[in-house]
Amino acid sequence: MDTKKFLVGTLVGGVAFFFLGYLIYGLALAGFFSSHSAPTAGAMKSMESIVWWSLIVGNLSSGALLSYIFLKWARISSFSTGASAAATIGFFISLSMDLIRFATQNLFDLTATLADVAVGTVMTAIAGGLVGAALGMGNKG
Repeated sequence: MDTKKFLVGTLVGGVAFFFLGYLIYGLALAGFFSSHSAPTAGAMKSMESIVWWSLIVGNLSSGALLSYIFLKWARISSFSTGASAAATIGFFISLSMDLIRFATQNLFDLTATLADVAVGTVMTAIAGGLVGAALGMGNKG
């Protein structure tokens, strides 16, 4: 596996997940998720109390997952194949995590849980497309 491409893909994916998360969860759908969350005090952290290192490492880990799969097993090196593969990966990861969270935690109602699956799928597809494009840079074709 090409370590340089893995690191570039990890960085591109991590940055994409970070900014998409901010745009979607922090701006576009913040009100929606707030209105569909359980009345548990302190369930969602404010911007001032976010543990930034953990958020950054988590986003980079998502980018690394896609980069590893694309380089090691799938040999993906374009935006379209990256987005397509990542949509499937994102759907199943989001579905599994969100349904387990719904079953075991009192955080979101079913509407928000299913919406989060859709958001996770779209975010992963976009990030995966960018990772695929980054991995394909410099390829002779």
